[in-house]
Amino acid sequence: MDIRTQAKNAVGELIEASKIKKGDILVIGCSTSEVIGSKIGSNSSPDTAKELFAGIYEITCEKGIFVAIQCCEHLNRCIITEKDAVPNLDYVNVIPQPKAGGSLATVAYNTFKNPVAVEKIKADAGLDIGGTLIGMHLKEVAVPVRLSVSKIGEANIIAARTRPKFIGGVRAVYNEDLL
Repeated sequence: MDIRTQAKNAVGELIEASKIKKGDILVIGCSTSEVIGSKIGSNSSPDTAKELFAGIYEITCEKGIFVAIQCCEHLNRCIITEKDAVPNLDYVNVIPQPKAGGSLATVAYNTFKNPVAVEKIKADAGLDIGGTLIGMHLKEVAVPVRLSVSKIGEANIIAARTRPKFIGGVRAVYNEDLL
């Protein structure tokens, strides 16, 4: 199976498992180096990023979900997303490049209609492709999601959804739709 299909399938499965909906934000961190079998940060691949982004963007657009791409550590893991996804956040001024931000963030910036960079977000779900550490961009209670897709290319993936905090102790009753 090609990486475009693997990415689309993983994101589609995560969307279903996490129950995120139209208007929610899905954060993606990705090392294209890891996808092609190299060490993270050592072999950024714009061509690989184009294939990955095509699969990711197809399914997120179809579902009306905003995708937010995490940049690499050289840009302090800032986020590239559509302006409509983060209308109330302050933007930072940076244009990602394959070796300063990462190939996937670069492709996203060049594909989005109104791309913006923000320092941080609180996403509803996330997919980490190749150990990029997306946790800082998820809402506070992140829950691991096991997918049938465990790798994209050569990169291990980890998926997560978020849920509201539980409060109230043993006598509390919870809304099952929010779990």
